[in-house]
Amino acid sequence: MAASDVVEQQEQPWSRQRLRSSNERLLLSRLRALGSASRAQLARETGLSKPTVSSALAALAAAGLVREAGTHAPERGRTAVLYAPDPAAGYALGVDVGRGWLRVALADLDGTLVARSDVRNRARGSDAMAGLLVSTARQVVANSEVDPAEVVHGVVGTPGVYDERQRRVRYAMHLPGWGRAGLFDRMREELGVPLEVHNDANLAALGEYTYGVGAGSRLFAYIMIGTGLGMGVVSEGRLFTGAHGLAGEIGFLPWPGQRRPERLEDAVSGVAVAETARRLGMTGQLTAKSVFDAARQGDPAAVEAVRLEGERIAHTVAAAAAVLDPDLVVLGGGVGHSVDLLLRPVREHLRTLTPLRPKLAPSRLGEDAVLLGAVATALGTARDLVFERRSAAS
Repeated sequence: MAASDVVEQQEQPWSRQRLRSSNERLLLSRLRALGSASRAQLARETGLSKPTVSSALAALAAAGLVREAGTHAPERGRTAVLYAPDPAAGYALGVDVGRGWLRVALADLDGTLVARSDVRNRARGSDAMAGLLVSTARQVVANSEVDPAEVVHGVVGTPGVYDERQRRVRYAMHLPGWGRAGLFDRMREELGVPLEVHNDANLAALGEYTYGVGAGSRLFAYIMIGTGLGMGVVSEGRLFTGAHGLAGEIGFLPWPGQRRPERLEDAVSGVAVAETARRLGMTGQLTAKSVFDAARQGDPAAVEAVRLEGERIAHTVAAAAAVLDPDLVVLGGGVGHSVDLLLRPVREHLRTLTPLRPKLAPSRLGEDAVLLGAVATALGTARDLVFERRSAAS
């Protein structure tokens, strides 16, 4: 026997296995896009032969990845069995860590939220915050009645940027101690779930692209204005994060302060709105929300504070437009919730700053943008992991 024949015989089983796996992945992907389909429809959609489709569907069903989802009776011909992905084949966890709130959700593989919890973040240190995250996630899984072993992947959205090499979050200025090395390793171990960590503005942009107003945009920027200031950029459906994961950290841009140079985040944030209103004569316990509420009632100092905030946001949009040339800029975050008051001053001042004027829109997802972006990102990995594990076991 020639050496080439031996090599061919050795490679054939591996090649057949790889081909079967590719066919099964292809069918599962088309079923996710279609919702449900018959064998004949899948053959037309994929170009695979009907026997190949039947064999692959049988393997997917045996692995618990697809299930029968009813029948279809055409005007002519035989009734066809419909197949759909089994959403209960695995689950993904999404987490949004904010200064004021912690939001946790569990989703099945179809992306349907099966349990969720929003709790006040009253933690005053990193250990307490980590404990709150773990206990809330455990409670969400318990409330869903899902076997914890079926939760295959999780994604956490947080201010700052996660440094994989140092195993810590950097630049989370408003969360004291959150940058301690090994903190997320502890949470992974206690939860027993692999956790990815991503910047919250990036996840909000992905959430808005997947479920909100950013769908279909070629390139759009999500500007998150809340406790701090950040931006996520989605190009052709993919996040742009830069060489070190710092793309979009526009809060670090310089800004001419009253007495000394400041950062843009010092001028464009919820805290800045309250401070501006106080300088203009408002008194009491001021927050961005209370200032916007007063502006709606016609309070002159509040109206002026909102106008000035709109001008500062316009500078932020102008910078994004010059560097990125987006077809859409979405305003979100806590301050973005008051976009009904902000859009007009932002648009008016933008006309005085630059000839570059991308379309402006409020976030459709509101306070859920980061959480839904975390869920969407976790689902992408969870679906791959579930396929690999179940295919290997079947």
